[in-house]
Amino acid sequence: MSRSDRLFRLLQALRSLPAPVTAARLADETGVSVRSIYRDIESLRAAGAEIGGERGYGYCLIEDGTLPPQMFSRIEIEALALGMAEVSHMGDPALARAAAAVLGKVTATLPSVGQQHLLHAVTQVYRFEERFPELPDMHLIREGCWREEAVQIRYADGKGAVTDRQILPLAIVYANNMLVVLAWCCLREDFRMFRVERIKQMGAAGVSFRPRRVALLRTYLAQLAGGRDAPAT
Repeated sequence: MSRSDRLFRLLQALRSLPAPVTAARLADETGVSVRSIYRDIESLRAAGAEIGGERGYGYCLIEDGTLPPQMFSRIEIEALALGMAEVSHMGDPALARAAAAVLGKVTATLPSVGQQHLLHAVTQVYRFEERFPELPDMHLIREGCWREEAVQIRYADGKGAVTDRQILPLAIVYANNMLVVLAWCCLREDFRMFRVERIKQMGAAGVSFRPRRVALLRTYLAQLAGGRDAPAT
């Protein structure tokens, strides 16, 4: 790991972990030794980051000089806290980690009064169950959309019939308690909604459909808005 990457990871850990954070915890989070943490803390301070605390007590990020200050109204802060909390309950570990990272970065750029408002937001989210099923390979669908690359899936329909399909993933939709992938199905040669919990296996197909994703998704959404429902298989 390069030194710049190491310092970035340390800064992100200071943004996102509850303060004060011990050097041992920071070492575990960033994968380096405690001695390296001490050196890197001093490097960040020299670069302009205001980091409070000391060895044996723990550290906290007082002001992050690498990010510009952000100004939000109190209701905007409430909306931010609510949105990130909702994301953390979606059953997707990658999104939950990303939500925590976003909240940490935003908190680091707020003035002290804004930080207090965010830490003590009155709008909360609590769910007895995760809203959506966890799928270990969800990143393949997400990356397929980002990179505009086809995905190979083994899919069980509502009657239990299993087929192997190549799909062009267009979007991921969190709809009530059902997580679906909007896609072009190469087998059916039409748009389809695939329910995530019915995907038994998936893998990258190694086929690019760039730059068609935006156009395909626009056509699909227009069909849905026009009253034509693409089947949810």
